[in-house]
Amino acid sequence: MTHAMLKGSNVPLDAAAVRAVLCWTPGPGVPDVDASALLLGTDGRVRSDEDFVFYNQPRHPSGLVRRLPKKRVAEGLTDTVEADLSALDASVDQVVLAASSDGDTFDRVRDLRILLYDAGAGSGAEPLAVFEVKAETGEETAIICGELYRRGDGWKFRAVGQGYPTGLIGLATAFGISVDEEEAAGSDSPAQPTAAGDDQETQAVPSLPPVPGAPPVPPAPPAPPAPGPAYGYPQPDAAPAGGPAYGYPQPGSAPAPQPAYGYPQPAAAAAPAPDPNFRLPPMGPQFVRT
Repeated sequence: MTHAMLKGSNVPLDAAAVRAVLCWTPGPGVPDVDASALLLGTDGRVRSDEDFVFYNQPRHPSGLVRRLPKKRVAEGLTDTVEADLSALDASVDQVVLAASSDGDTFDRVRDLRILLYDAGAGSGAEPLAVFEVKAETGEETAIICGELYRRGDGWKFRAVGQGYPTGLIGLATAFGISVDEEEAAGSDSPAQPTAAGDDQETQAVPSLPPVPGAPPVPPAPPAPPAPGPAYGYPQPDAAPAGGPAYGYPQPGSAPAPQPAYGYPQPAAAAAPAPDPNFRLPPMGPQFVRT
């Protein structure tokens, strides 16, 4: 017998394992829907981040709660979560069954419902319970469809239908899942690169303490004086400011040419008394006018 559930109603479960199937009708403008499950302790929160079963973590480490692949059936699309209730650790007090929409709100999702089956029954078995999930505000992007919870030695299913406008991340954090802040922010404002020359905080490099017993380090010797210019070139302070390049004649003076600097000077010959009758011979070819 199938129980048609109303919001807030509950039904006892005799099955040791159940299969919760989300079903909806796809179409243009209809967002995709993803099923997820959260394993909660007696305080109503997850025991660790591993207690969140969803599309990026489709299997609980215990293997007792798992998400199955999506399927297309005659009624529409389905996404399924299975839970082995009888084998769950005693610290798990309830299993929340949720749905999240991808790209739009649940008021665009048509014919959303959750069907609860006995996982041990055959494929043609009737569902144990059916709950038609309705968006109440039109802004929901995540909805708790129902919850499996302990009652005495057995389990029950409750139809919930509570929506969240903050999506799967808001639903997860509400039950104690740690979500990366950058992922939650959606990287809406990427960091701007620092321009060259902007003030940046610098970290001082700590100095190392002296080694005990080590001899003192002597001071560094003074630096040698800068080497002089190459031999034969002027000293920087020797040439007057604005003077011509060394070796070029000074304006207004024509000194006798000197041999190349650094080469030996020829020995001075003894100057004999000049001959008063000495005459120079004609220089070069002589042109005689005839």
